Amino acid sequence: MDKVEDYIFSFEGDEQEVLLYFHELLISFPAVTSKLRFKIPFYYQNTWVCYLNPVKPNKIAICFLRGYEMSNEQGLLVSKGRKQVLSAEFASVDEIPKKLMNEIINEALFLDETVPYKPKSR
Repeated sequence: MDKVEDYIFSFEGDEQEVLLYFHELLISFPAVTSKLRFKIPFYYQNTWVCYLNPVKPNKIAICFLRGYEMSNEQGLLVSKGRKQVLSAEFASVDEIPKKLMNEIINEALFLDETVPYKPKSR
């Protein structure tokens, strides 16, 4: 097991299942790698694409670092006052809209692959 999997298995129940679901989905893309940064799992292709963050109460947020550049056609991503990062939170695997999240992840990976990253000006 790697450090990201060790991190995931340090959780129990629904939190572990949500973390594991997104981890397995993200690393199923051949160009995506995972690494613990700031004590949470980050997923990298050309740049950092997203990260998984435990939030209270007992939810996992999947956060997209270039969320402000994404279409959010699905309406699932929220900014929570952040300028760049958009996220969606889930308490269980059953509440994840899998098809829509696959679309969002594919869009984030496509954006990372095709549009050079430019930090948003403050």
